[in-house]
Amino acid sequence: MSETALNEAGPQVLEADGIRIEFGGRQVLSSVYLRVQTGQIVGLLGRNGSGKSVLLQTIFGARAVADASVRVNGRRVVPAFRERGLLNYLPQEPLLPPSLTLARAARLLGVDLENATARFPELRPQFDKRIGELSVGSARLVQALLLLHADTAFSLFDEPFSGVMPVHVETLAEEMQHLKQRKGLLITDHRYAEVLPLCDVVYLLHQGRLLRLDGDVREQLRDYGYLAG
Repeated sequence: MSETALNEAGPQVLEADGIRIEFGGRQVLSSVYLRVQTGQIVGLLGRNGSGKSVLLQTIFGARAVADASVRVNGRRVVPAFRERGLLNYLPQEPLLPPSLTLARAARLLGVDLENATARFPELRPQFDKRIGELSVGSARLVQALLLLHADTAFSLFDEPFSGVMPVHVETLAEEMQHLKQRKGLLITDHRYAEVLPLCDVVYLLHQGRLLRLDGDVREQLRDYGYLAG
């Protein structure tokens, strides 16, 4: 579905629930309901090992979970990645083959590389470089930008700021704020200081349960022991 069609169709709503996952007899995810709407940035917070990555994988469809329900506007889409133009996903590990050049990767994703990197002029001389030749931070930044600018209704980002230089983190965050006008973003990152100001909605994955935090989010995170008092 094209960007124009998405805008004409009105807001798109992505929902996930019924996700129950155990590892080694330990219930990792048991009480989950998550909602992301186009025009929103939704933060997914939680400690390492709490199941954030597993939840993103399940929503995307990379991990099959019995009884998991993923819906768009009430219509079931499992696995969601098969729905053309619906969503893309940046995992923690590198997404793009290291042998691909930046320019080739952009063409494969249908992204205008000049437009995607307009706020990052230092990337321009690297268009013909292979992904594997970039620094870790630059490779991460490029992959996030390409998925952000790709023509999908939703983007799922697992630790998008990891390894990215602080000056680029700020600009990438601004780019996310700008592009949420046409898509919904679900972001998980341990860098709460960068993530929280971005978010319209915040969920906390705590002891297998997904809690939506309303009101004073920072105070609630302190209560749960995620921020210092």
